[in-house]
Parts: sequence; C-alpha cells; structure tokens
Amino acid sequence: MLFRTILTSNALLLSLVLTMPAHAQSMVAGSAAADDVILEMNQAFKKGNSKRLSALLPQARGHALEPWAAYWELRARLDTAAPAEVQDFFLRFAGSYQEDRLRNDWLLLLGQRRYWSDFAAERAHYRMNDDREVRCYTLALEPLQSGPELAAEFKRQWYAQRDGDEGCLYAAERLFAAKQLSELDVWRKARLATEGNRPRLARQAAEIISKAAAVMVDEVNANAARFLKKRAVASARITRESVVLALIQLAKSDPDGTASILENHWSVHLSPEQRSWVWGVIGKQVAQRLSGDALQHFAKAKDSDLNDSQLGWKVRAALRQGQWKEVLAATQAMSVESQQESVWVYWRARALSRLAKTDVERSAAKTLYERIASVRGFYEQLATEELGQGITVPAQPEALSAEEKQAAQDNAGLQRALYAIRIGLRSDGVREWNYSTNLHTPGGMGDRELLAAADLACQNEVWDRCINTSERTKSVIDFSQRFPMPHKNAVLQRATQIGLDPAYVYGLIRQESRFIMDAHSGVGAAGLMQIMPPTARWTAKKIGLSNFKPAQINDRDTNIVIGTAYLKLVLDNFDGSMPMAAAAYNAGPSRPRNWRGQSGAPLLDAAIWAENVPFSETRDYVKKVLSNTTNYAALISGAPQSLKARLGQVGPRDASGVEPNEDLP
Repeated sequence: MLFRTILTSNALLLSLVLTMPAHAQSMVAGSAAADDVILEMNQAFKKGNSKRLSALLPQARGHALEPWAAYWELRARLDTAAPAEVQDFFLRFAGSYQEDRLRNDWLLLLGQRRYWSDFAAERAHYRMNDDREVRCYTLALEPLQSGPELAAEFKRQWYAQRDGDEGCLYAAERLFAAKQLSELDVWRKARLATEGNRPRLARQAAEIISKAAAVMVDEVNANAARFLKKRAVASARITRESVVLALIQLAKSDPDGTASILENHWSVHLSPEQRSWVWGVIGKQVAQRLSGDALQHFAKAKDSDLNDSQLGWKVRAALRQGQWKEVLAATQAMSVESQQESVWVYWRARALSRLAKTDVERSAAKTLYERIASVRGFYEQLATEELGQGITVPAQPEALSAEEKQAAQDNAGLQRALYAIRIGLRSDGVREWNYSTNLHTPGGMGDRELLAAADLACQNEVWDRCINTSERTKSVIDFSQRFPMPHKNAVLQRATQIGLDPAYVYGLIRQESRFIMDAHSGVGAAGLMQIMPPTARWTAKKIGLSNFKPAQINDRDTNIVIGTAYLKLVLDNFDGSMPMAAAAYNAGPSRPRNWRGQSGAPLLDAAIWAENVPFSETRDYVKKVLSNTTNYAALISGAPQSLKARLGQVGPRDASGVEPNEDLP
C-alpha cells in the first residue's frame, strides 16, 4: 500500500516482537496488514481527515499501537467530542502516554473555552506538565495573593516564548490587571519580541497596556526609521517605549548607525534602564559580528539592566579581548538560573583564576571547577582539565540484572515506542519513549531503570533513544551506552585508510544523526553523516567515485566514504583544526573563514573562538562534536585524553601563511 513505509526487514521486526512480553506478542504477531491500517491512520491524522480515521479505527482494535490509533481518531474531532467520550478514553488508556497527551489537548480546549472548574479538576490529573500554555492557564488561575513568586515564574515562561499562544496572553492580561505585572514587565516582553523578529507578539504585549500603545507599536513595526523621524521628543511613557522598540528594530541591521542616533538624539529622552537595554542590543549585534567595538557599546549600559542573552554576548566579546574583569562582572550579573549553567560557571572560574591574587581567590576558582568537572560535556571536560586531570572512561556501572532487563522489556510504553519506530512512526515513537522514561510520570525511572531502558534501545539498535536515555542518569555513567560504536569495522577501516582520527568521525556522526541510518534533515541532508546532495556530488567527483547517484548517499558505506572524505578535505583545508573543521561541516566552509578574524588579530584559545561562533546551532555543534570526540578517544585508546589539545588555537586566515582552498562547497 501507499502508506506502508516499513524501515526494517521482516526479520528485524520479528526479532522485536520476540522481545515483547507474551500478551504484546499476541497483538502484533503476523500483523503486517494491521500495520498498514495504523500507517494510513497516521497519514489521515496529519491531513485532518477525521471521517477516514473513524472509518479505519475498528480495524486497529487489538493492535499494539491501538492507543495511538484511538488518540488520532479522537484528537481529530476533539472540538466536537462529548466530555463523556474524553473521560472514557482516559479510563481505557489510563497511565499511557496517549491518555496524558489527550489530557494536554483537552486542557488547552477547556482553557480556551474558559471552563475553569473543569480545567482545575482535569489539571490535577495531568502528569506530563511540559506544555507552556497549559502552565500559563494554571498560573492565571492561581490565587492572586501568591505574590511575586507567581509573577516571576510567569515572566520566565512568557519571556521564553518564541511564538505566542492564547493561554499565556490571557495570563499576562490577568496578572497585569491584578498589578502583579508592571508596565515595564510588559514592555520588556515587547522588546524581546521585537529583537526576535516577532512583531505580532510585540503588538500583543503593547495592547495589554492600552490601545494607544498598540497603535504606536504598529507604527514602529511598519517603519521604525519613519517613526523616529516623526518624533522630536518622547515625553509620554508609551512614546519612549516605542522609541526603544524602534531603536531595537534599527539596531538589528545597522548597530553602528543606531548607536549614533541614540547617542546624538534619543539618549536624553530615555530612562537609564531604557538606554541600557538599547545599548545591550547594539552591543550584542556588534559582538555577533565579532567586532572589537562591542565592549565599548556594552560599557554604556548597566549590567543589572541587561538580560541574560545580552550579558552572554558581553562575556563573549570580553573573552575575545582578554578582558577578564568584564567576564567576571557579566557572569555575576546573570540570573540565578543562568549562573548555574556550566558554560558560565566555567568562564566565571577562568576569570577568577586569571584575576586571582590570593589563595582564597584561587580556591574560589577551584571550587567552581569542581562543581561542574566531569566527562558529561564540553565545559565539564575543560573544568576537569583545569583541575589537572585527563578525560578518562568512568567506571562501568554494575551489570544489569535479568530482572532489571525484564522490567524494561515488560514496559508497555517502551514496547509501543519501539514498534512505532520500527514501522516508520519515529516521531510518535520517540515521544512515547521519552514519556515512558520520564521521572515525573507514573512508573518514572531512576538511574538503574534508565540504564535498563537504554539497554533495550541499544539491543534493538535504536541508537538515539539508547544515547539520550542513558544521558539522563545522574549518579552513574555507562559509556558503552552513551557513546556506542555501530558500524565499527566500516568506520575504523575508512578513517584509518584516509588518515582521519576515528574518534573524530564517531564524535561527528553521534552529533549529526545519532546513528540513525535513514536520518533526513529539513534542508535535505541525509544518512549517518548528514550529507547534502550537492556536497555529495562534489565530493564524489573530487575523490574519483565514478557513477555516483544522489540516492546512494542513503547507502551506509557510500555515506561513510563520502562523509569522511569531505571531513578530511575540510580538516586539511583548516590546517588540521578540529573545531574549525566541525564548524565548516555544519555551517559551510566560508563562514568559519570569516570567523577566524582579520589579519593581525591575535591567536585565540579555541574554546574562546568556539564560544564566539555567531550561530547558536553551530556553536553548540562544535562544542558537542569535540566533547564527543574526546570521550570516544578515551574509549578507543583506553588512555586519558585532552579536549584542550584537540581544541588548540585559532588565528586569522593568514596565521599559517597559507590561504585555504576556496573551492570547498
């Protein structure tokens, strides 16, 4: 049938069935035709075809994925469903992911309809607790005397939103009316929305204050430069705040010009807090261009008036300039939550260490390193090395018992998830797997249970769930699960053949695809090494791979051959710099060339260079690939490893005296 997209052989599917408990086997054995029904229902759900779903549902009775089929059918017509139908679903599939998923959807509908007594009653049974809009509705209904704690939690939820929703807008209106949100709180939301290219959210925020404010924000959104020209002064609060929004809008494309406009005219009309915010936006934009002028702009703002994103870019700019006092001050000005993140703990410790003049100050830096030191990530590994230790493989946890493994195999949610993944419903299976291993759900898992669940995923070669589940353990670390080596012979042989560090190849594949053979990105990258078709064609020609066809990048061996060949070409192109080659693999070679800095710029510690990568995705990617590589090297070699040695230093384009080959795609 059209919808049958089975991803594995019948033999693999049968092996999955045989690992299931007996009651589950009876539902799925020999159910190929029923699988087609499930797959067709999934397609009908995506198309919103409720009639087709209702017609197909009887054929899904008794199937292992019946809870999904029933969920799709009811969810597609939830707007018109009777409450009794919803309650029947909750009872029939009690304790399952599908029950809680539908409850999430039902709570949103109850909130939209303002059925608050029903919402409150149902909210008490909601286990997932990860939907921001549901949380906003809940906060809107909390007793108003809850005070600043409630408002602070709401602001964290609201400010973090990239896309608006009715629930959080409703909560904002309620809290503003109750004077638990100030005008400044609301305008800060509008500023964040403007900076994030979300004009509709900026207008929504302004409308909470007044219709006049919303009209003025409309003018800013239409043409920020024209808005500023129409106003010589800004005496009213809404005018001043709208001027701030206009300056933010202009700063995104022309930070230097906006700095001149602010300094020469608008600075005297704005409050110190408003000026600081605009200078923070200008400084951030200049820092993202890797300009040495960024700190001059940040210097005109008070750290206490900047948000965490602006402070983060102030830290990065200060790192590039070697201004450790500024690094320390900016990290100390961050919110409590951000101060606990390993990235800022590490840089604060580095600043304290560089500035220390007494044993007490040196001890304070050491204490911060000790707080995060481990093999769990990039900055954790760097902290470990700052303490004089190498990166080694942690002691293997006590072997799983037969009972622990059996408990994982008997977990209905895990088995449904594996089955869904095997027949091509990966996103649905991943959601159910994550739910079933979540500590906050009934039967939620501790470390030993997570290890057993990860083992189940590993045995079924569902490597992304193996890795992600094992990564959530707190007191133990199983490197064999976190850093598996599928396709070992193919990877090691190919890496050795072309002179690549196999740990680097594994570190990159783990980040690119989590070893999902048929992984496809939204932009067209494919396979284990996530190769773009044009890059594959260019590389195949470069290495003399004759008769190459684009479809071959989905073949494991071809993907490895082309991916490693391209990685080697990129690595050589950047003089063996692993961080720069990783950045080039992710963002294309031209960008890292520009990020190297101009001729005459000083050499940078590559950790500082990596932290200053302007693209958040690439910045995260480089750090994870290098961290992965170091751990894989420890596994492969059995000897202590150094992340610092792999990072090295990064200098301007002509630092080596050799210009890079410009023809890399």
